[in-house]
Amino acid sequence: MWDPGAQVRRVRRSSPVAEAEQNAEQYILTLSCPDKQGIVHAVSSYLFLTGCNIVDSQQFGDADSGLFFMRVHFSAEPPVNLEKLRASFAATGDAFHMEWQIHEAEARMRVLLLVSKFGHCLNDLLFRASSGALPVEIAAVVSNHRDFEDLAASYGVPFHHIPVTPDTKAEAEAALLRVVDEERVDLVVLARYMQVLSDDLCKALTGRAINIHHSFLPSFKGAKPYHQAHARGVKLIGATAHYVTAALDEGPIIEQEVVRVSHEVTPQKLVALGRDVECQALARAVKWHAEHRVLLNGSRTVVFR
Repeated sequence: MWDPGAQVRRVRRSSPVAEAEQNAEQYILTLSCPDKQGIVHAVSSYLFLTGCNIVDSQQFGDADSGLFFMRVHFSAEPPVNLEKLRASFAATGDAFHMEWQIHEAEARMRVLLLVSKFGHCLNDLLFRASSGALPVEIAAVVSNHRDFEDLAASYGVPFHHIPVTPDTKAEAEAALLRVVDEERVDLVVLARYMQVLSDDLCKALTGRAINIHHSFLPSFKGAKPYHQAHARGVKLIGATAHYVTAALDEGPIIEQEVVRVSHEVTPQKLVALGRDVECQALARAVKWHAEHRVLLNGSRTVVFR
């Protein structure tokens, strides 16, 4: 019996366009520049003339800053490659005074996780990365304590114990930067790392370090913030994932998560709920950064989801 659907399926499998797309390499272009007419036309014309095919494109013009932001996912077949794309796009970038980057879409960022005594975010990120839910490669774990050495080992991830005291802070940060260089780290994630980074270290990691903290700041600073919040009868608790800057916990925000609570919730339950939202917010921030979806806009971010 004739099956028209089967014939259609056969045609689709043998489609030259479909076959070419399967063989094509995938790339991500991100850019920001002063907003003016012709930017989208210039980018799309460049990609067309270079033999590339746009898979997805997102853009945003910020009236406040006067800047234009764009993320383009496109494909290209050999002999087009990353080196040629970066070299040939430079003229377009210069013409519009762009800050731009081109990355291979399938390349996984190498991530360094920093942790102290609270391991919920560390455990969550290790699991997400190992299961494929997070498109990164965990290069190593660094901690000022040894509590999670076995956890890192269970995932086959190198563990570096770098103790930190007021007298050894400079040496500890130098050792941390050596790990970043030796492991070819693209992104540093403070997964509840309870050490204040120096201004010099923050500058060295500008745009490639993400921190997580409870969203009670600055209302509930210091020890036991969830207990402080319970004493004040809060109705919402949350967490904020942001880029690390020299201004403590005030870097550009990437993602936030909240959960509503009632008068019946105990301080211990608040802590447990807080850990959950911290994991969720941090995992999304790391994922979006790894997929080149986050662009800096002064003290804010543009996140193309």
